[in-house]
Amino acid sequence: MDCAESAFVTSAGLRLWTERFGDPEHPAILLIMGTATPAIGWPDALVETLVGGGRQVLRFDHRDTGRSDRVDFARHPYTLADMAGDAVAVLDGYGVGAAHVVGASLGGAIAQWLAVHRPERVRTLTTVMAGPMGADAGPAWARALAGQAPDPGDLPPPAPRFLEHLAAKAAMPRTTREEHIAADLETWRVLNGGVLPFDEPAARRFVADSFDRASDYAAAANHDLAGRRMTDDRRVPLSSITAPTLVLHGTEDPLRPLPHGEALAAQVPGARLRTVPGMGHAFFSPGLPRRIGELVLEHTMV
Repeated sequence: MDCAESAFVTSAGLRLWTERFGDPEHPAILLIMGTATPAIGWPDALVETLVGGGRQVLRFDHRDTGRSDRVDFARHPYTLADMAGDAVAVLDGYGVGAAHVVGASLGGAIAQWLAVHRPERVRTLTTVMAGPMGADAGPAWARALAGQAPDPGDLPPPAPRFLEHLAAKAAMPRTTREEHIAADLETWRVLNGGVLPFDEPAARRFVADSFDRASDYAAAANHDLAGRRMTDDRRVPLSSITAPTLVLHGTEDPLRPLPHGEALAAQVPGARLRTVPGMGHAFFSPGLPRRIGELVLEHTMV
């Protein structure tokens, strides 16, 4: 896929690597990836679908991923708000006042933050595989890992298969490049869910490319730390969101089961929930990236 432009932009003293595809005169879509995932987590087929539909597309490597700068989290911890500031810096770097904002997983929480706190920058909001940014998943995870019954007031924890995988992954060797790739490939296999076919070659290429483009692959784990920090700005009611909102969620998501997407859609005025049959918490199924791209195009026809 041809890239119209790549550049570094600066956010809070950090250099962020970015790409722009399509005609700069076309309406902009800003793609925000999830935890520990660089820009290439947005499949080329999805980007091509958006560009073919008359959009310019911006995607970027989060801080601590890909070619963007690393952060000493112990000395300079950051929050979801800081990662949202990075997204704004990308828009500023390309001279985009407002964009159609699309976020996957943690990127969906970042996108919500923008829609709440920087509404003038968000033309429409689309979340994929995400729950409400103010919902603390920690207690539900802790109960599940301890073998305790879920609290009726909590959103559901990850599926048992995913929790079992995390335990197994902790014991897997991850010293060499090949070991890192093997471990992460299994994670994506589980995240894909058990219904749609898993495109293993595509997932392997993505994992290998992600490893090779990172100067410090382990730094991406800082996203987990940032994502768990439940600051007051995340607890602001989502009822303040005015951007037209689409919530895309798979019926087989093993990390954030469907009730997470349902809860998010219920909290945003006028939000539309579109369930994607068989989709898990990944884009690694043949035809799925184009399908998601088509749904985003439909939503951004405003």
